[in-house]
Amino acid sequence: MDRRDFLKHLGWVISSGGILGGLSADAWAKMLNKTYDTTKHYYGMGIDIDKCIGCGRCMQACKTENAVPAVPYYFRTWVERYVIKTDRTVSVNTLNSDEPGDVLVEKDVLRSFFVPKLCNQCDHPPCVQVCPVGATFKTDDGVILVDSKRCIGCRYCIQACPYGARYLNPETRVADKCTFCYHRLVKGLLPVCVEVCPKQARVFGDMKSIASPLGRFTRMNKIHVLKPSLNTDPKVYYANLDGEVN
Repeated sequence: MDRRDFLKHLGWVISSGGILGGLSADAWAKMLNKTYDTTKHYYGMGIDIDKCIGCGRCMQACKTENAVPAVPYYFRTWVERYVIKTDRTVSVNTLNSDEPGDVLVEKDVLRSFFVPKLCNQCDHPPCVQVCPVGATFKTDDGVILVDSKRCIGCRYCIQACPYGARYLNPETRVADKCTFCYHRLVKGLLPVCVEVCPKQARVFGDMKSIASPLGRFTRMNKIHVLKPSLNTDPKVYYANLDGEVN
């Protein structure tokens, strides 16, 4: 988008109420479920690295559920394969969603493991801070969403995300990312990636409830987050995370 197109698009957004007249986070949820109360929930996800087998079902299910473009390098969640060799070198590859993670055979491997990744739904999200039109916002229940009707495709949020979790949808030309399957959450359902995992490597829950699956997960494991020095306060929590992962 060149400067002229950007200003033209920005003018349309302003005239249509996109900046000042957008829906509140609570209204957004009410559109999906009139009885849902955003103030009674606060969501997070746990991932047990030792349980992930790199089967790719989470990626496949996510693409189908959320109409993610079929091109391989567009995804809301992905799985990386880390290989640590005996000479201490480390290689990292992103799995193809159409291939299982065990198809690669290498020699002199000290350790190999899979790391699922997605939007970290930060408590202090840099993507929200940089959006010039307020299209990216945080709901009361802790999920970062993108209003496609307000997004102007400037890519600022994509550049600001330290986890590489955003992309510009080639079909809609707006920013896209994982939403914890928000359309399912407000109906009392799990994110689809959690539902299809055959090893229960992903755990989802309400952080306001100590009895939720996520509450038990964080109590029973030594928990790490990605890039803790950035102080974004991610709400995706990892158990058995290797120090090589970033």
